[in-house]
Formats: sequence, structure tokens, C-alpha cells
Amino acid sequence: MTRTAQTIEGHAMTEVLPEGVRARVQVPASSANLGPGFDSLGLALGIHDLIDVSTTGSGLDVDVAGEGAGEVSLSSSHLVVRAVERGLDAAGVWATGLRVACRNAIPHSRGLGSSAAAVVGGLVAANELVTESFPEHRLTNDQLLQLASGFEGHPDNAAACIYGGAAVSWSDHCGPDRRYSTAPLAVHADIRAHVFVPTARSSTSAARGLLPEQVPHTAAAFNAGRSALMVVALTQRPDLLLEGTEDLLHQPYRAKAMPESARLVAALRERGIAAAISGAGPTVLALSTADPGAAEQETARALGMTMRSVGVARGAGRV
Repeated sequence: MTRTAQTIEGHAMTEVLPEGVRARVQVPASSANLGPGFDSLGLALGIHDLIDVSTTGSGLDVDVAGEGAGEVSLSSSHLVVRAVERGLDAAGVWATGLRVACRNAIPHSRGLGSSAAAVVGGLVAANELVTESFPEHRLTNDQLLQLASGFEGHPDNAAACIYGGAAVSWSDHCGPDRRYSTAPLAVHADIRAHVFVPTARSSTSAARGLLPEQVPHTAAAFNAGRSALMVVALTQRPDLLLEGTEDLLHQPYRAKAMPESARLVAALRERGIAAAISGAGPTVLALSTADPGAAEQETARALGMTMRSVGVARGAGRV
């Protein structure tokens, strides 16, 4: 296609994708906070959504199977569609029509980063479409992080989805024009990740509403130390995971909204297993060098949760 300047549906673009370009990407679930690292620590987990995007002559066709089927919008308001369009727009590329198919395995509203996966998956799919026809317009991982974090308002889940493994993320200030950064971490090979997923759901905004505006200085200092310790535990010293996942900033305040999850965290930790609420919950994340035993799984079942051994995942990419 020759380079041309066009405007399509209000979008000032330099390139238009031809019909029939297709990108199929896989994007992992993620767990945020990991105990003390509120809005800063994230871990990619081995549950994946598959997103298949192709260009068409006109219109929009959206299909969703698996998690969220029959619940989410099948219009332009669908989060994956919005992310695809945002990615194309950022690259200076557009499409006259799109077909988007989502095969979702990440549980929704359980603290496993389903929204971040939808955003990152859509952005990565858009980037693959761009690369197919106009490789000079390809977005960098840093650009993808800025775009995804803008959707989310914080970079922890998005960074883990993009880079895989674990990540420490931050922003340069708290204003509307924040810039997001991340430092990927290579997780120690002996660490295994498990999630205990309930049928109950939670709302991230509601969970945030339970947090106080101010916390004691001692609690802030405690979490600062534990966050630093958690980086060491994840990368070098798995024997420090139990201490590294201790938290005073958010889990105690949210416990009353997810009592079964809080009870399971306490029960696992009493048995020496590093457990924490995954993101805003109510899923429980356990990190260890050995699989939880039958007793731990029975405790979880009694509380209405099912254990899944998921492992640490790579970042989103084409399949």
C-alpha cells in the first residue's frame, strides 16, 4: 500500500491497513500487590486469554467465548476493541473494519487481571497488525506500557502482562499526565505459583473504597521494607517469601469484604505457605517451592475455592 494521509471516522491517519491482515495473540493473567507492593508489584500467571483480530472491509464484528460470554458488550465499547483502536491510533494506522474474537480463560472480577489482559491483549494485537503491514510504525513495549497503564490508572498488572515474570512498576507523579515505568524481574526458577479461585466476584473500585485516606507511619515503613524484601525473595531467596508477602496497607482493611479469602490466607500462612490476596481479590495467591498439600486444598474447598497450579508466565505475544 502506498503511503497516504486519510481521515476515517474522525481519525487523522497516515496509513490504512489492508483487508485480511490477522493477528492472534495470547495474554496472561496477572496478580498485583503480592502482599506489600500495593500498585507496584505484579506477577504474570499461566492462565491465558486468546485474542484474534483481523481487518475487514467495514464494520465491527465481536465474538466472545469462555469467561464473560453473554455478559460483556459486543460493540465498540468492548475493552479489547477499545484497546485495539487505541493501539492503532497511537501507531498512526487505522482499519476500515475489524473482526475481534476473544477466547477467555481468565476469571473475571476475581483479582487476576482480566481487565489488564483485555487491554494489553488488544494493544499487542493492534501492534502485530501494524507490524504486518507497516513495521516502521511498530510500538515499543514502553509505549504499550504507557497506553495500557492509562487505561488502568496503575501499571502493576499491565507491566506483568507485557513483560511476563514479575515486575516492579512506578509512575513519576500522581497527576493526570503521569509517565509509567517498570523494571522486569527474573523470577527464581524454584518458585511455583498457585491460585485459589472462588465463585464470588469483587469490584476493584469497591475494594479500593475500603482503604483509608491515611495510614500510620509505622505501617507505611513496614510495607516499604517488606516490598524491598519481596523483590529479593522473588529473584534470589524463595525462603523469604513468607516474610516478603506480609502487608499492613490494604489486606487488613479489605478482609471484612472477603472473609473466606482472608481466612484462607491466614490458614495457608499458618502452615508456612506465602499467601496473599491477589490484586483486589477475592482470589488468593500462594507462592512456594512446593505444591500445597491435600490438607490445604481441602481447606480451600471448604471455603468455596478451587486451587489451580498456574506457574509464572511469559508476557503477551503472537501465537
